Amino acid sequence: MKLAEYCNTTTSYIGHIETGLKFPSMDMIEKMAEILRIEPYLFFKNRIKQDASNDTETIYPKLPISMKNEINNEMDLTYPSKEPLLPPGNKMK
Repeated sequence: MKLAEYCNTTTSYIGHIETGLKFPSMDMIEKMAEILRIEPYLFFKNRIKQDASNDTETIYPKLPISMKNEINNEMDLTYPSKEPLLPPGNKMK
């Protein structure tokens, strides 16, 4: 209830995120992480595999294609290079 209040959204929206019915925007993920004082990637961390050598490999495939594309665009702006650092969203399974 407090998380919804701090995020300026409804408790039903937070409930839909928790149950997988909705996926939050990048802004909402960052806002929730800031309020909870955690890193945003922890929302996607594989809870079963505790010793993942590369968290990106376990987190990235779970993201929606739109978010993968947004991440790639941000990385292109931040780290311009000829080769993308992450595969484009539409090529991931």
